[in-house]
Amino acid sequence: MEIIIRNTVNQPIYEQIYSQLKAQIIAGVLTPGDALPSIRALAKDLKISVITTKRAYDELEAEGFLYTVAGKGCFVAEKNLDLIREQQLRELENHLTAAVELARSCGLTVEELTGMLRILLEEEHV
Repeated sequence: MEIIIRNTVNQPIYEQIYSQLKAQIIAGVLTPGDALPSIRALAKDLKISVITTKRAYDELEAEGFLYTVAGKGCFVAEKNLDLIREQQLRELENHLTAAVELARSCGLTVEELTGMLRILLEEEHV
């Protein structure tokens, strides 16, 4: 398990931990039943506050990605990946709807908007 904390982004540290762990669970890097480092151990490794690490774990547990066993630690929960994908698609649709509305207000054509999207997608793979 690898977590990289970036101080150059405008994202709180707990959200960086949360999103990276969530992505690793969804991608199958972390599988159901896998033990996660203790809150203290992860905080020590990342040189951050225990409170910050606990908040990230709590968010993941609230969403059903982790579960805690008293005295044993935190583990990756069984999760319905189809449901997760559906949630992500719904979030993507919301972002695209906002982008379409903004494009309309700027007077962009469908071709210009899809061209911008194509360029952005290609930049990700360079």
